[in-house]
Amino acid sequence: MEADQQEILEIFTRTRALLQGHFVLRSGLHSAHYFQCAQVCQRLDAVSRLAELLLAKTRAIGLKFDTVLAPAMGGLVIGQELARQADVRYIFAEKENNSLVLRRGFTLAPQEKVLIVEDVVTRGGRVLESLAIVKQAGGDPIGVAMLVDRSSGGAHFEVPALSLLKLSFPTFAADAVPPWLAQIPVQKPGS
Repeated sequence: MEADQQEILEIFTRTRALLQGHFVLRSGLHSAHYFQCAQVCQRLDAVSRLAELLLAKTRAIGLKFDTVLAPAMGGLVIGQELARQADVRYIFAEKENNSLVLRRGFTLAPQEKVLIVEDVVTRGGRVLESLAIVKQAGGDPIGVAMLVDRSSGGAHFEVPALSLLKLSFPTFAADAVPPWLAQIPVQKPGS
């Protein structure tokens, strides 16, 4: 594991964001591991460092953006801090009738370059919704930056995607939970 990934994993462990047990993820899949990024968000020093590392990765591959868009709730804090450090505009998408939308007067200029920032991606549903929002609003989605990619390579986007940490813990459909995991009480901590 690279040194920066070791530091990132230590941040998640220290802030108690990396949990073990039996969890139902937002995707509906079951797992023995859960990233509760809200725990990291209590520690602004950790948020600042994670945003610094994530911003460095965007710069390393040459992503230039005018705006950061984060899907609520998970991406809100890290998206805002990354935008602050990049000195760019920050907006967010939120649920309305079970779909992500731009509200609160948020608009995008034609071809405005937008970076989508998310906390944890398992299947990438909120990221895909966010990319569609940017396109529909006339913006130019130039990339996706996430703290943790736990998709095992399954989440694909039509723009460059990068993460601070790639960890793939096994996930299971509700009807295929193994006996050892089924014996542990189920938690749905939220995302």
